[in-house]
Amino acid sequence: MMIQPQEKVSAGAFDRIDPPDPKLYLDCIHCGFCLPTCPTYLVLGNEMDSPRGRLSLIRTASEGKIGISDSFVKHMDLCLLCRACETACPSGVKFGSLMETARGQVGRRYQHPAAERRFRDVILRTFTDLGRLRTLTSLLRLYQRSGLQRLIRASGLLSFFGRLGRMEALLPSIPDPRLYVLPEVTPAKGQRRWRVGLLLGCVQRFFFAHVNAATVRVLSENGYEVIAPKDQSCCGSLLVHEGEREQGKIKARRIIDCFESANVDYIVVNAAGCGSAMKEYWELFQTDPTYAKRAEAFSKKVRDVSELLAGLPLYGQLQPLNLTVTYHDAGHLAHGQKIRQEPRALLKQIPGLRFVELKESDFCCGSAGIYNLLHPDAAQQLLDRKIERIKETGVEVVVSGNPGCSLQIEKGLKERGLQIRVVHPVELLAWSYRGME
Repeated sequence: MMIQPQEKVSAGAFDRIDPPDPKLYLDCIHCGFCLPTCPTYLVLGNEMDSPRGRLSLIRTASEGKIGISDSFVKHMDLCLLCRACETACPSGVKFGSLMETARGQVGRRYQHPAAERRFRDVILRTFTDLGRLRTLTSLLRLYQRSGLQRLIRASGLLSFFGRLGRMEALLPSIPDPRLYVLPEVTPAKGQRRWRVGLLLGCVQRFFFAHVNAATVRVLSENGYEVIAPKDQSCCGSLLVHEGEREQGKIKARRIIDCFESANVDYIVVNAAGCGSAMKEYWELFQTDPTYAKRAEAFSKKVRDVSELLAGLPLYGQLQPLNLTVTYHDAGHLAHGQKIRQEPRALLKQIPGLRFVELKESDFCCGSAGIYNLLHPDAAQQLLDRKIERIKETGVEVVVSGNPGCSLQIEKGLKERGLQIRVVHPVELLAWSYRGME
């Protein structure tokens, strides 16, 4: 794709709109500690599909030694952005930030093949637009309730529809949205601790409305007044992760405006990818004179729901749950937000619950935003490895703090015929407060 004349072009292959920061990639000492933690390197066995290899490509492009070629784009696209390398890196390289800015360059300076471009555009524009998602989920719910889904799946026709068939396999049971209408203000039970705002999300709002409802119930039970602003939209995280940074910024500004008006002490998120992006708004807007300080103040208020609940003793009486569970660490929670112990600590407070640690709990399941839709073969290899580890535990329930992971893992469990439920940590807490499973 040709560079537009009005663009300011820097040395090298990148323009001056949010290029990868040399101060960050020069921190890499090429030690290789990241290699055994990188899922794509372990699956594909290619140095250029490791964090070290990708950083080398970014640096070489920045220095003008290579361009943004098909090969460069392929290796950037194949990254899961799980950020496991950041946890392993002794130099603290901010790989996630470098990858997002590199993808931003790709988005402006490279043109994917027409079919790929259209597919990406449809996915991103649908999953970040509440109106389109509302229409889509209404149609999907009709598809499920009419019995058509059962007939089509039994017929085997989906195998002829390629990507569409693989997307259909990820579908959870679409809930009736009327069952989960949340009030804009839910008062705290007993003594109020804080006033918090809840991000309703996009996929979370329409595919996992029951998780949002459970989040409000548990927060209220624990003394939090919950504000769920009706005018909130997409937080922009998916767009930012996929390199659509300018579109992501538009949505991020709206979220900042929305929650500033709500006048809350904290902003609570129950989707790992959204929370990770929102905690890094300060970085996204660091060169924006209007939003830099506002984004920094906003980011300081963002908390994952498990992080907030584990920070203080739980209120109320938890009833026993006779369940054996394990926990999957979503990449943007464990590696992006450094939240590992908080969800486990909450689960271990539930009476009767038997917790089994999952081997390779932070190894990516292959969801990674829309990675499983763009790169289904690599994603399936990662999912197969994850399901094997879950199967070894002998549990009844897998707990995950991210909707994409939940969809992916549930798909893998169904493929193996395993009768294991996938739930969010707050769901188990909500069940315990209500004395039900």
